[in-house]
Amino acid sequence: MEKKSAIKIKKLVKNFGKNDSLVKVIDNASFEINKGELVALIAPSGAGKTTLLMMIGCVLEPTSGEIWLGEEVVYNNKWIAKDTRRIRREKIGFIFQAHYLIPFLNVIENITLLPQVNKVSEKEAKQKAMELLEYLEIADKAHAMPSQLSGGQNQRVAIARALANNPEIILADEPTAALDAHRSISVIKMLKKIAIEQNVAIITVTHDERILPYFDKIMKIQNRGIVFEELDENQIL
Repeated sequence: MEKKSAIKIKKLVKNFGKNDSLVKVIDNASFEINKGELVALIAPSGAGKTTLLMMIGCVLEPTSGEIWLGEEVVYNNKWIAKDTRRIRREKIGFIFQAHYLIPFLNVIENITLLPQVNKVSEKEAKQKAMELLEYLEIADKAHAMPSQLSGGQNQRVAIARALANNPEIILADEPTAALDAHRSISVIKMLKKIAIEQNVAIITVTHDERILPYFDKIMKIQNRGIVFEELDENQIL
């Protein structure tokens, strides 16, 4: 099957400040990620991992360069997409280190909130949410409150919420940082399954070397640019 591009970045630059206080964070970064790929993004703290993720997610404006999401150019030295909120709603799912579930809503209400904001009917949104919970093997918790779930269960609900708008891309910022080794591997295996079966491109920021063998590619920020590190074939699971 021919691979289809989900994310294409060309000569991306992000600077903060001006003149004597200018700080270059990302400089001339170029790369491409296809649908169905699970990619790890690694770099030392402060090297720009979250900055890069937020630019791809159309949250933070680059200084210059190009961003393509699927076949749509959303940024070319300025925002081409008139409504970046629409891009985020329609194309992108976000997962964070903290699950950020709304504590006074139950599991299914947390998952259906965004689709209903996007004018999906309550019935359709709930049906999709239950399908996701079944898929993530947590359907029995549909009416539980976040406070009644374990850390790993809450993260699965957060994954379901990220999938609720049928995204082409998932951006995950250290989604396993608060989990133990067993639960971390469980979550990454789930993300790999989602990437393949849902044909979604997933970029995951991580510091956890134990989970790297589960990724298709390892992307590093090096000298403010992007390089890909070869996976050790003996470690690939």
